[in-house]
Amino acid sequence: MTHRIPALYGAAAVLVAAAAAAQPVRVSSADGLRRALRSARAGTVVQLAPGEYRGYFGASNLRGTDKRPIVVEAADPARPPVLRGAAECLHLTDVCHLVLRKLVLTGARTNGLNIDDGGTYDSPSHHVVLDGLTVRDIGPSGNRDGIKLSGVDDMLVRGCTVERWGSGGSAIDMVGCHRVAIVDCELRQARDRGGSGIQAKGGSRDVLVYRCRFDHAGQRAVNMGGSTGAPYCRPKSPGHEARKIAVVGNVFAGAAAPVACVGLDEGLVSHNTIYRPTRWVLRILQESVGEGFVPCRKGIFRRNLVIWRHRELRTTVNVGPNTEPKSFRFEGNWWYCEDAPARSRPSLPVAERGGVVGKDPGLKALGLDATATAAPDHGAHAKAAAETAARIGPKLAPWAYDQADALGGKAATGKRDLDRALDALDGLLP
Repeated sequence: MTHRIPALYGAAAVLVAAAAAAQPVRVSSADGLRRALRSARAGTVVQLAPGEYRGYFGASNLRGTDKRPIVVEAADPARPPVLRGAAECLHLTDVCHLVLRKLVLTGARTNGLNIDDGGTYDSPSHHVVLDGLTVRDIGPSGNRDGIKLSGVDDMLVRGCTVERWGSGGSAIDMVGCHRVAIVDCELRQARDRGGSGIQAKGGSRDVLVYRCRFDHAGQRAVNMGGSTGAPYCRPKSPGHEARKIAVVGNVFAGAAAPVACVGLDEGLVSHNTIYRPTRWVLRILQESVGEGFVPCRKGIFRRNLVIWRHRELRTTVNVGPNTEPKSFRFEGNWWYCEDAPARSRPSLPVAERGGVVGKDPGLKALGLDATATAAPDHGAHAKAAAETAARIGPKLAPWAYDQADALGGKAATGKRDLDRALDALDGLLP
């Protein structure tokens, strides 16, 4: 991926620059890595030599500081070290101000990378950067996650690749995580396998998913919500599975449903390119029911470019019971059935304002850099995708954006259409 967000990358750059002055701890063996993790303190930089590190690696209470984070990274980014796991590759508990960079995690039976709060819900792990990780071949069956995150706040995940996770798991699974930005990541699952790409549930809120690529990323490429047992929600009794989740400027290829809203309370799906979903474009569902959980509600689906084939799609939007589909808004999307243009009109739970139906958008390639010649203002390639992310990102995940002013400020808006879009997002902005 070639794009960059100055604000997001600036936040990580501050952490990395602050640690650069520390004398690195050189590691070239599995036992050496375990020793380095046990002894790491604020300001420690652990550099792993190229090669394979077998077995389980874990640590707790890795406590960096804002100016002296703990960094675990490849000594040679061109030849990243490979952590070949047993049950898990790497499990970190109760950590803060931590950077993991340019590592490969593979072969674990349960999870590739697991970061949690140790079950102390009032003291989450926090201020974590996952930068350029590759996680692959996890599971392969059952609820096995590439990256599992439970009780992690203020986190940036950038430039990571996750491929082939468990058939019932997620590439990136968040339970009770808050103020998270996931940017420039690639998620690839085998065709016709289950699970989800990115899942935010269990009381998760204030999450931005921006400029990622999803290739057949499970049954639900992005699951905005889900189903979580009450004892595992963070905070307890949150009233929702997920709240204020924004999915902006991404490319989806395949998946049974590129986006699912499941027990969601306020969300945005904006300026995404969605190509050939195999069952639905969007699902509106409620899996956590009963007193204390609001029905799935208040989603905005706007300016997306949606291309499908008639023989592959069951219906545009799948609506389940115990939801409030009438509270959703559909605005200005581009709908095109490429094998039967006359069948392009979507079936939506509410009337759409300003949609384009049945016109070929001129999409010649599927990628974040591709353009649709007839639809320059729709989909992931639209200028307004970056502008929308620049506007709402600092509201949802301020720590990840705190260097924006130093690196040139926010993207200029300037477009009348974008102003209308931002007016529509008032419910998302804290």
